Amino acid sequence: MSALSNRINNLSESQTIKMAKMGRELAAKGVDVISLSFGEPDFHTPEHIKEAAKTAMDKNFTYYTPVAGYPDLRKAVVGKLKTENNLDYTDTQIVVSTGAKQALANTVLCLVNPGEEVIIPTPYWVSYSEIVKLAEGVSVFIETTVESNFKITAEQLEAAITPKTKLFMFSSPCNPTGSVYSREELASLAK
Repeated sequence: MSALSNRINNLSESQTIKMAKMGRELAAKGVDVISLSFGEPDFHTPEHIKEAAKTAMDKNFTYYTPVAGYPDLRKAVVGKLKTENNLDYTDTQIVVSTGAKQALANTVLCLVNPGEEVIIPTPYWVSYSEIVKLAEGVSVFIETTVESNFKITAEQLEAAITPKTKLFMFSSPCNPTGSVYSREELASLAK
């Protein structure tokens, strides 16, 4: 009998982590590797950020944060979105998480019940389907092609929707293809 739950044993190994491991193993053997696995920068954390982290620790910012993040940080995100993206949000609409995967997992686990469907255009970020699987949902894939610039149409989305559909997961720019939906394409998908 496995000590781990069936839920965890049913998940596939992250292809991103597998690729990173292979890259590290090759690099350890002296192979010059350009890793395209993790979305990590190819530079060290800038000094001003490291200093800010040290200052925060010196000021005892070492306790659990509010679940949605510190209010001043959430307000700063609102300001950034307004100034740089011309988007209007309130700080109550902002949640700060430990990363995209955690935020997506939290969202899917809060929204998707066992057997409910999540529509995912392909190719997709490898974590999407595993997060849906963890929530005991069902991934419904919409295939794309290089000819369509790896984008789906509103008609394809509508055809994939069933009474069991709970969520539509995609990003623009798309990870991993880099495709970007136009304002009109996004509007048609939303409609």
